[in-house]
Amino acid sequence: MNDKSQTPVVPCPQCGKRLYWTSDNPWRPFCSQRCKMLDLGAWADESHRIAGEPAMDDASLDELMNRIERGD
Repeated sequence: MNDKSQTPVVPCPQCGKRLYWTSDNPWRPFCSQRCKMLDLGAWADESHRIAGEPAMDDASLDELMNRIERGD
């Protein structure tokens, strides 16, 4: 896609800088390696999280399996 008018422009998820969505950018969807690494660091230190139910611990999982086996 050489025609820039047909290329989507998206914001960098880290800094918000607008960039063309092309295969020329090795850090897609980020604008740079720096933004990519900052985002990875945020996931690693759990600043970024996916919302949802908390994971079951072993005791809760065992209790659930016992109830299923009993047919409760």
